[in-house]
Amino acid sequence: MKIPENLLYTEDHEWVKLENDMAYIGITDFAQRELGDIVYVEIETLGENLKEHEVFGSVEAVKTVSDLFLPLTGEILEVNPKLETNPELVNSDPYGEGWMIKIKVKNLFDAEGLLRSGSYASLIGL
Repeated sequence: MKIPENLLYTEDHEWVKLENDMAYIGITDFAQRELGDIVYVEIETLGENLKEHEVFGSVEAVKTVSDLFLPLTGEILEVNPKLETNPELVNSDPYGEGWMIKIKVKNLFDAEGLLRSGSYASLIGL
C-alpha cells in the first residue's frame, strides 16, 4: 500500500499536497481499497469557501457512498475534470490522476495539524 512521504494525511483518509498556498486533495490508497470500485465522484462545491472538516463532496462505490471532508479551510478552485468521465482514476492512481480538488488554503498554519506519512501508516495499522 502506498503512502507517499511528500504528502500530508487526515484521520478521515484524505491526502494533501501543498504547493505554496495551494493544495491538491484526494483520498488515500487505503481509502480507495476500503471503498472498492469507485463509480461516481460528486463535488458541487466549486468556488465555495469551506471550513476544515466540512463536506466538500462524496464518492460512490459499488456498495457505499462516503462523504469527503476538507482537510484545510479554503476556497475550492478546481475540481478534477477527469473524474467526471473516469471516476476509476481514484482507484488506479489515487495520488496522481485521481486527485479530487485544488484549493486556495486560507491559513497554512492549519497544515501543522495534519499527519505525516509515518503517523498515517500507524493509524491504518502498517
